[in-house]
Amino acid sequence: MSSLLDESDLRHENAVVWLESPDDLDYVRQALDKTVRRRGKPRYERDGRMVGYTELDAHAEADPDSGLQLRRVFFLLPHDRDADPDGPYHEGAPGEAVDPRTIRPGRVGDKTPRSQRGTATAITTTSA
Repeated sequence: MSSLLDESDLRHENAVVWLESPDDLDYVRQALDKTVRRRGKPRYERDGRMVGYTELDAHAEADPDSGLQLRRVFFLLPHDRDADPDGPYHEGAPGEAVDPRTIRPGRVGDKTPRSQRGTATAITTTSA
């Protein structure tokens, strides 16, 4: 489980929406972003690309000070393994990275051998 998010922050999630197939990604970065709406694609203002996001149920309350909702966004940066396989994350992964196949609404997701060590091919070769 990621040490950077707590599942209590995710209790109002009711759907994960993928913009790209999670089956094709070894890991995704995840962060909580403040958005104006509970549903729909949130605005994205980072380098790289958004690959998914969560939607919230009708019981999710906005922050009383800002009026914004906290929603999880899944993203990848230009130097991540999918775009730069020989780059800094050839082995290992950033702290906020989890295996996208383990993400569910209300659940942070897990760090797995695939997300942390390398591609499935490299893990299979190493394990054999």
